[in-house]
Amino acid sequence: MTPSCSIAPSAAPDRGRVTGAYLQPLIEAARARGVDAAQLAQAVGLAPAALWPLPESLAARDYIALLDAGARLTGDLHFGLHVGERVRPATFSVYGLVLMACRDFGQALEQTQRYEQLAHDLGRSHLTLEGADALYGWTSHYPAASRHLVESVFAGIRVFGSWLAGQPLGSRQIALCHHSDAPADEYVRVLGMLPRFGASANVARFDAALLAAPVPNADPSLYPVLRQHAERLLGERGAEGGSILVQVRAAVVRQLARCQARLPSVAQELGMSARTLQRKLADAGASFQQVLDGVRYELARDYLRQRDLGLVDIAFLLGYQEQSAFTHAFREWSGVNPGAWRERECGG
Repeated sequence: MTPSCSIAPSAAPDRGRVTGAYLQPLIEAARARGVDAAQLAQAVGLAPAALWPLPESLAARDYIALLDAGARLTGDLHFGLHVGERVRPATFSVYGLVLMACRDFGQALEQTQRYEQLAHDLGRSHLTLEGADALYGWTSHYPAASRHLVESVFAGIRVFGSWLAGQPLGSRQIALCHHSDAPADEYVRVLGMLPRFGASANVARFDAALLAAPVPNADPSLYPVLRQHAERLLGERGAEGGSILVQVRAAVVRQLARCQARLPSVAQELGMSARTLQRKLADAGASFQQVLDGVRYELARDYLRQRDLGLVDIAFLLGYQEQSAFTHAFREWSGVNPGAWRERECGG
């Protein structure tokens, strides 16, 4: 189902942040057009030195205001597009490194959905399939923001995706919620086509076959380590926000990397008794086994995409002592054996 343009679910949009790394393309785009960081900052009521050197993070609403200020001060009708053009792997911090270690673009988009929040709280990505088409959607947490926000996101996705692929990536159609009377030629140059404006959702439609395309020069051997680091950061965000489910999930990922993930050890890591942890999980509508199974299933699918890992290896990485126990559990989760799932998803 295509996501709508209405506000996306968010833990706390008004407390949303963007990282300094995600802010940098905006600063660079303005500077290239004669507006420095101090001018931008003062235009939105920030101290002149608030943006440079880059801060660790910035309020999301200030970032949105900076997009508008940049467009106004530079007179650039396509300022959002030009911010997106300056996206690079470092823009996304740790999660950008995770994407660079993914085996294929399907895995990269899956990880985008999970780790996008490590770079910003501006909105969330979605991926759905419709026959031979894949639909990448982005739902803003700030639907009242100007068009420059969404345009920067879609330009950035195309630029970074093309960089990963080593060649320009095209879409079959791009549909955006907002309206625009800015010149069409720049949309075509940056996005590869003129979007359809006034749509019900922000969506790029492309050939689903791209999901199985390998990421050139990726190093999948780094993926488990980078993903563990991203999970730790995600857990820290959850701890700040008080989400017990996120904290437990991150602890389980860390402990599975050490071949253990048990209720007592997870509780100890989180500084509470096993009984207290069980109670907190119950209050959140979950059990420890449900969290553990969810993590194992997600990790199992990632590992199965790595053809150099055998089923015995994967069982060990997931904390099982026997491959048969892993096979039984995976069949319960997915309805098929792990070998059959790998053959179906990875082409034999």
